[in-house]
Amino acid sequence: MKPIRSIGATLNKSTSTLRLILGDQLNANHSWFRQKDSSIVYLIAELKQETSYVKHHKQKVLAFFSAMKEFAFALAKSGHQVIYLTLDETHLFDELPELLKEIIRQYDIEQFHYQQPDEYRLANQLQSVNFPKVKKTRFDSEHFLLQHDEISDYFDKEKKMKMEFFYRKIRKRFQILMDNNQPVGGKWNYDHDNRNSFTKDDLKKIPKPLLFTNDVRPILKRIEKHNVKTMGECSTEIIWPINRKQARQLLAFFCENLLPHFGQFQDAMTENSPYRWSLYHSRLSFALNSKMLSPMEVINTSLEAWEHNKDSISLAQIEGFVRQIVGWREFVRGIYWANAPDYASLNYLSANRQLPDYFWTAETKMNCIKQVVSQSLDYAYAHHIQRLMVTGNFCLLTGIHPDEVDEWYLGIYVDALEWVEMPNTRGMTQFADAGILATKPYCSSGSYINKMSDYCKNCDYSVSKKTEAESCPFNSLYWNFIEQHKDKFNNNPRMRMIYMSWNKMSHDKQQALIQRAQWCLNNISKL
Repeated sequence: MKPIRSIGATLNKSTSTLRLILGDQLNANHSWFRQKDSSIVYLIAELKQETSYVKHHKQKVLAFFSAMKEFAFALAKSGHQVIYLTLDETHLFDELPELLKEIIRQYDIEQFHYQQPDEYRLANQLQSVNFPKVKKTRFDSEHFLLQHDEISDYFDKEKKMKMEFFYRKIRKRFQILMDNNQPVGGKWNYDHDNRNSFTKDDLKKIPKPLLFTNDVRPILKRIEKHNVKTMGECSTEIIWPINRKQARQLLAFFCENLLPHFGQFQDAMTENSPYRWSLYHSRLSFALNSKMLSPMEVINTSLEAWEHNKDSISLAQIEGFVRQIVGWREFVRGIYWANAPDYASLNYLSANRQLPDYFWTAETKMNCIKQVVSQSLDYAYAHHIQRLMVTGNFCLLTGIHPDEVDEWYLGIYVDALEWVEMPNTRGMTQFADAGILATKPYCSSGSYINKMSDYCKNCDYSVSKKTEAESCPFNSLYWNFIEQHKDKFNNNPRMRMIYMSWNKMSHDKQQALIQRAQWCLNNISKL
């Protein structure tokens, strides 16, 4: 390999410490960067191993590589020594440790520092590797509300825990939306106020999203040159924020234009708006998960906006947003690390079916699936209800193997990293973890999708029919799922009413639903 060069000035002869920055560790406020030290060099590198562990959306690869480049040059501009390597320099190294060994050899490195990775495979890789005569030190990423070593104080392996209780503990500890030891407004949760669907008038008021025009042609050529396998659509520009300035602009835009109605419409879906894919969602997840923004910065900025605009931003709107950041985001991370690596093999419902081809083409007669998958392929993005109650719901009802579901979600979404994807997918949508994360399987017939969207109006199937050839597949698949897994869920208190309804049906009606569901399952590729 050719000698590795730093960007900017030549490395100082006194350089003795190598600090690794992974692609999702772009935290400019980390304590590492508070002082310039000529003995320290930072490494940011495009890695072959990070492009191939699953097939990623092209926009995801481009977004991470772009953000890494921006961060590397920002560090160098501020006076730090930085080694920034592209695939052109690293493609000969199949694994990260091989690259690290070469850099350590070339520069006679004496100390190796790294931040705690958020994914188990990377944490295990870096924990396992050792370099002769080099001292290795792990640091916290200084991003989450809970430090990595605190997770065990809140979570136990395989122990079921309600997110709501965790959410309250965190709000109390960090005094978020609190009045002394009580929640502001007297209630912890305003979820029931945040379940509106769109009227025709509502659709006309959805704001145009803030999009960026980041030129990615050099990176696009590079991933094509090195035969990186990708999916999805992408032009020569990407709309996602790739530096801290853009991330903060997106946060400010959300607080001013979207937060006033975020909670109200956070579960709503539509195909009848030019902004149907963005709606009132912040789309900050990529900036957060790459650590360009910190969760506390997002919380404090949104709370400040609420404090100054209480006439337009209700308590229900801000609480709904805070719950996503303080509650779900921190909660799923805790579930992931408390149960890793075994969580990745859980399959409580013994699901074993393959994912249908239309999850890569959107060529299906089911309009809800078509809308969500096509949006995902176009933008590498879908909001939480689209992921949970459309594609996730379908995979649960049809018994798709959790490995296939994990791989698709992890690959297709720009914000998807295993620590956040896997608990949401294997736990929340597929109930493969037997309820470690959720108290019940999140499934529904077509009625929920019809209630929260207008997808059903333009569908080849009829949501009002249950057993006919033209009936919505979700309807019969739902009741078939209920019957198929009654030994597991019949005694679940949250499903008691569902089984009461099922048991009240006549035998003939039950059989008609099961027969229609079996036809759908046998012909899943044709739906």
